[in-house]
Amino acid sequence: MKMDKTIKRETGYIASATLILSVLMQAVFLIIGKWNCTVLFGNVLSYLAAVGNFFFMGLGVQKAVTLAEADAKKMMKLSQSLRTLALFVVVVIGVVLDCFNTLAVIIPLFFPRIAITLRPMFKGLDEKDKKDVVEK
Repeated sequence: MKMDKTIKRETGYIASATLILSVLMQAVFLIIGKWNCTVLFGNVLSYLAAVGNFFFMGLGVQKAVTLAEADAKKMMKLSQSLRTLALFVVVVIGVVLDCFNTLAVIIPLFFPRIAITLRPMFKGLDEKDKKDVVEK
């Protein structure tokens, strides 16, 4: 199955917004004097997990829309369970291993949710608005 361009675009948005929020978090740790390499490592671990989670959710939805309703529901429940399990494993790894800062592992997992909430503000121009801007 070919990946839909919407998945690429929206995952790109989530990756960009999560990266910006991650940089801001790094700055906060630096400003309060708590930054060290474990903060960076924890942030990278969670960044990859959060963006990957969103990406695989998109692939699951793309696959589910091609299935019958009952099969789609089962597939989405399985997808959600597996993705939640994967995030849980990431958190456990981040908490247990000393090379990761616990807060820097947990906080970025919320960044995609923040990005989704802010999306309407940064969605950009739709096709009609783009046309109007070009004509002006």
